[in-house]
Amino acid sequence: MTTRCRSAGRTETGNVRSRNEDAILVREDLGLWAVADGLGGHCAGDYASALIVERLGALKRNDDVFDFIAAIEDGLQQVNTELREAAATRRADLIGSTVALLVHAPQFVLCGWVGDSRVYVQENGALTQLTRDHAEVRPIDVMHSGRGAQAGAGAGALTRAVGAHETLYVDWAVAASRAGMQFLLCSDGVNKELSDGELTATFRQPRSPDLQIECLFELALARHARDNISAVIVRFEAS
Repeated sequence: MTTRCRSAGRTETGNVRSRNEDAILVREDLGLWAVADGLGGHCAGDYASALIVERLGALKRNDDVFDFIAAIEDGLQQVNTELREAAATRRADLIGSTVALLVHAPQFVLCGWVGDSRVYVQENGALTQLTRDHAEVRPIDVMHSGRGAQAGAGAGALTRAVGAHETLYVDWAVAASRAGMQFLLCSDGVNKELSDGELTATFRQPRSPDLQIECLFELALARHARDNISAVIVRFEAS
C-alpha cells in the first residue's frame, strides 16, 4: 500500500529570547522536511539555520532517493564550509546550527541529523525517538554548554553541528512508511519544555497535523519557553 503525507510546521521565538535563530522547511512536493536550530551564544545563529533551510529547499529530486540523500549531504557539507569561512572572516569562534530532517521514499522514511534537534516517530500510541543527540552530558552542577548558558540537569555541550568541524558527518536512521505513522521533528526548545510522556499524550489525540502543532505550541509557550521553539509534524495516510 502506498502512502501520502500531510504536514505542518511552526517556529516561534519563545518567551525569553529576543530573536528566533531556528528555521524550518516543509516541502511535501520534495518529500523533505527539516528543522534547523542556530547555535545560541555564538555569532549569527539565525544566519546559519536560514542558510541550511534555504539550500535544502533549493535541491532537485529525481526518482532515486539515494541520489537525493547524496545531494542533501553535499549541500550540508557546502553550508558547513561556508559557515566556517564566514566565522573566520568575522573572527568568530563558531557560526553553526543543528539540523534534523526527514526524507520520504515510497516504502520507507530516512531521517538524518546533526546535533540535538530530534526526530520522533509515533505509531499505535507509542512515541519513539529515532535520533540520538550529538551532545556530551555533563554533571548537574555544570550550567554552561556550547549553546550558551542552560539550566537544568543533564545540560551538555554539543559534539557535532553544521559549521563546527572541517568535515561534516550526518547520521541517518531508517523507519517504515505506513499509513497512520506520524513523525515529529523539533528543536531542543520543544523537549526542554515537554517530556516524552507529554508529547506522547499530545500525539494520541486524533487531530490534524495543523491542530497538533497548535496544541504543541500552546503547551510549550505556557511554560518558561526559554529557547526558540520549532516543530514539524508529518503524517502518512493511505493513498
